Amino acid sequence: MSETDAVKSSERGTFAKASVRDADVAGKRVLARVDFNVPLTGSVPDRRVGDDTRIRAALPTIELLRERGAAIVLVSHLGRPDDHDPELSMAPVAVRLGELVESPVALAPAVVGEEVETLSRRLGAGEILVLENSRYEPGETKNDPGLAAALAKLGDVYVDDAFGAAHRAHATTEGVAHHLPAYAGLLLEREVRALTAVRDHPERPLAVLLGGAKVSDKLGVIERFLETADRILIGGAMCFSFFRAQGIGTGDSLVHEDDIELAGRILERVKGSSCEFWLPHDLVLGDRFAADAERRELDNTAVPDGWMGLDIGPKTAAEYAGAVEEAATVFWNGPMGAFELEPFAAGTRAVAEAVAASPGFTVVGGGDSAAAVNEFGLAAEVDWLSTGGGASLELMEGKDLPGVEALIDA
Repeated sequence: MSETDAVKSSERGTFAKASVRDADVAGKRVLARVDFNVPLTGSVPDRRVGDDTRIRAALPTIELLRERGAAIVLVSHLGRPDDHDPELSMAPVAVRLGELVESPVALAPAVVGEEVETLSRRLGAGEILVLENSRYEPGETKNDPGLAAALAKLGDVYVDDAFGAAHRAHATTEGVAHHLPAYAGLLLEREVRALTAVRDHPERPLAVLLGGAKVSDKLGVIERFLETADRILIGGAMCFSFFRAQGIGTGDSLVHEDDIELAGRILERVKGSSCEFWLPHDLVLGDRFAADAERRELDNTAVPDGWMGLDIGPKTAAEYAGAVEEAATVFWNGPMGAFELEPFAAGTRAVAEAVAASPGFTVVGGGDSAAAVNEFGLAAEVDWLSTGGGASLELMEGKDLPGVEALIDA
C-alpha cells in the first residue's frame, strides 16, 4: 500500500476533537503533553536515550508549534520513579530533543512552582522548555486538582500529543485540560484515526492477530472483533489458556489459571460467530525460558511435562502469514512467542514480515508487537505503528479515553 493509500485508509477513522492545526498559538505559551517515556541507558550523569522513537513521533507537533510562533512547554512522565529518582530525570530526554530539533532545549528544575512559571514566561517564540518527570509529583497519577491548576499556570493553550497515556486520567492528561483551551496534537489525532478506521470502517477481509501472555488483557478486544473481524489469529502464551479450556495438556507453559474460564467462554462465543477463530496447531518448545534452552518442534499442541511452549510452530506461522497476505486490513497486537529469545523468535518474525509485506492497510497496536517490528527493522513498512499499547487496546474495545474526551469538541 502506498503512503497516500495508507493516509486515505486512516481517514476512514473518526476524530471529533479540535486539532492543534486550528489553534491560535502565535505569541502564546503552549503546554504540550507528550509521551517521552523512553528507555534510557548508562548511569547518571551519563544517562542517554536508548530509543528515541517516541520523541521523533512528537516532532511534527513540536515543529508546527515552533513554525507558528508558540513558546513550548513540554511535560511527560518517565518510568515509575520512587520519589525524585535521578535515574529517571528528563535531562537526557531534553538533550536528545535538542539534537533532533537542532536548537537548545532547556530543562526545568521541577514540574511546577514559581521558578518553573518564571522560566515558562521567559520563553520566546519557538523556544522549548522540558519539565521534569511528571511522576516526580505524587498528584500526577491521582489527577490532583491542585497539580492540574499549577500546570495550567505554565501555558495559555494545552495540547495533548501523548496517545500512549491517553487512557489514563492523570493531572497532565485529563486534569489540566479543564483549565485551558485543549487541543489534540498531530500524533494523537492520527493515532485515533488509524485505529478507529480498523475498528469501525475496515476494508475486508479484516484479520486480527493477538498475542501476549494473558487472555484477560485482550478479552475486550477479542469480544469486540468476534462481532466485526473476519479472522482472529491467536498466538503467544495466552493460547495455552485456550488449550487448557479444551482439556489439552500444556506442560510447563505459562498459563494464568484465571484465564482458563475466560478462554472457555470465548470458545463458546466463537460457536455463534461468523468470525474464524484460529489457534496454533504446532509449537516450538523449550525446556526452560532461556536463550540457551533446549529447543524442539512439536507437530501438535499437547505440550509434554518438562517442556514449555515458547513460540508458534512453523506451520502455524506460515498459515498466519498467509491469512495476513489475503487481508485488506490487518491489526496486530502482541508477539507470537518469546521473540526476545532468538531461538523462539521465528513465529513473531514471520508474522512481522507478513504484516510489513501486506498490500492491505496494516496497523500494529503498540507494546511488545511494536517493539518486535522495530527490532526486525520493519517499522517503515507498516502503515501505522501505534505508540500506545494499553491505549490502543482500550480504544479498540470501544472505551472512551480520558485524555481524548477532555479536549475541545471539533
